[in-house]
Amino acid sequence: MINPLQSTLMPPYAGLGALRVATYNIHKGVRGIGLGKRLEIHNLGLAIEALDADLVFLQEVRLFHHGEARHFDRTSFGWPKQGQADFLAPEGYDVAYRTNAVTRQGEHGNALLSRWPLGDVGHHDVSDHRFEQRGLLHVPVLWNGSALHAVVVHLGLVHASRVRQVQRLAQFIDAVVPPGEMLVVAGDFNDWGERLDGPMREIGLTRAVSPQGLARQRLTFPSLIPVFALDRFYTRGLACRSTMVPRGTTWARMSDHLPIVAELEPC
Repeated sequence: MINPLQSTLMPPYAGLGALRVATYNIHKGVRGIGLGKRLEIHNLGLAIEALDADLVFLQEVRLFHHGEARHFDRTSFGWPKQGQADFLAPEGYDVAYRTNAVTRQGEHGNALLSRWPLGDVGHHDVSDHRFEQRGLLHVPVLWNGSALHAVVVHLGLVHASRVRQVQRLAQFIDAVVPPGEMLVVAGDFNDWGERLDGPMREIGLTRAVSPQGLARQRLTFPSLIPVFALDRFYTRGLACRSTMVPRGTTWARMSDHLPIVAELEPC
């Protein structure tokens, strides 16, 4: 079956040995409120397949939610019986998921979908205060015979919290990730003012930016008319060869964020 979203994507960089990565805040698979609320998780499955990425970093992913399951039980497709990470994974992908936030009727967290074999899954709490539950999902990936460490993040809404969370990220990397191994930290950084590049450089991570430097290749929020680059990749031991953000009405309706895709190569 032809995926209708595939035609909206730009062709990937054709470099040999390139790693194609994507990060996407899926907004728990639901858009809207009240009577206008709609289930988008089935469309998101097509979207993730169309991204054709080796590694997909996901935020705001649900394992379960009793209220949403009841609400959408009467719809034609319905709430998935399995957790959203497993539901969204294309055939043949490995899945890692850990919860960040627990609420009265459910929970949500970060996930990694991978074409490549995964090692032991780790989770580190970086919550800065009791009103925001935040965590790091860490997964070693065996890519082309080499160790690559993937860290999925979703940072806080306040800049001072984000700076402290970057410091905790640095401590986590120092403790868990060997110095000579490749590293990709990706997710929703909530960095409206683009003030985190400096702190990330100080801990040895470089933002993955398209060599062309075009703004439209990094703007992801809000999805209908994106003006902020909240979703990003920071890397160590890898160089960015290209980035792209898919656009159009179909992509804009699935989440309040657009995904961003990058092609990376060892450096």
